[in-house]
Amino acid sequence: MDIALFSPSSLFHDDEDDTSSGEEDTESQQSYVERRHKFPGMELVIREFSFHQLNANLLWPGTFAIAEWLVEHRPSIEGRHCLELGSGTGALAIFLRRLLNLDITTSDYNDQEIEENIAHNCRVNGITPVLPHIKHTWGDTFPTADPDWDLIIASDILLYVKQYANLIKTLLFLLKSYKPKDNNARPQAKDEQSGGQSFSLPRPAFLMSWRRRIGKEDESLFFSGCEDAGLEVKHLGSRVYCIKP
Repeated sequence: MDIALFSPSSLFHDDEDDTSSGEEDTESQQSYVERRHKFPGMELVIREFSFHQLNANLLWPGTFAIAEWLVEHRPSIEGRHCLELGSGTGALAIFLRRLLNLDITTSDYNDQEIEENIAHNCRVNGITPVLPHIKHTWGDTFPTADPDWDLIIASDILLYVKQYANLIKTLLFLLKSYKPKDNNARPQAKDEQSGGQSFSLPRPAFLMSWRRRIGKEDESLFFSGCEDAGLEVKHLGSRVYCIKP
């Protein structure tokens, strides 16, 4: 399998421009390409689908943006119980497990190939046992009745406007049904790296980055939809947003 050196800058192309090359997997007949991605302080080898109907195939710019933000604000996330929405290849979750030994669960659409590919990428990058994974279609009943994740993260998941209402429905459940376990109730650490000012991430919170290019009107539909549903939206800079009850 060919290994392609890859950088975030190459992701800013027209949606119609797809020059990825892959090779056939004899077991599932799915076409893959393996690339080396540079994250802060490490390099990960990530197997991606050459094509996936749900866009779970590539690492988008928001993945690298939120990775850098999380490294800069490391005290805010250390010790958190984390769930990633729209994990895709699992690269961001793998990075956070390797960097911080973060307790993190991946999740994505109910698709067996996505789950198997995340598990593959975990093993290739030394994450064993593989990260726990939840199959969930936004808007459907969540598989866990009593969510106890105090931090939910995502990157570049606002591609489909028609899914905004379903995404907000899932966020409302995860944030407003949050029930901390005893070991998750520790005091929030202060982050002194935010321009010299103290900063703390609330529990629970949804932290997301958005770097893919869509219309401003479409983007605002998601944030206004969150506010209409009773959620507070705050821009933290670098197109990283915190959404909380």
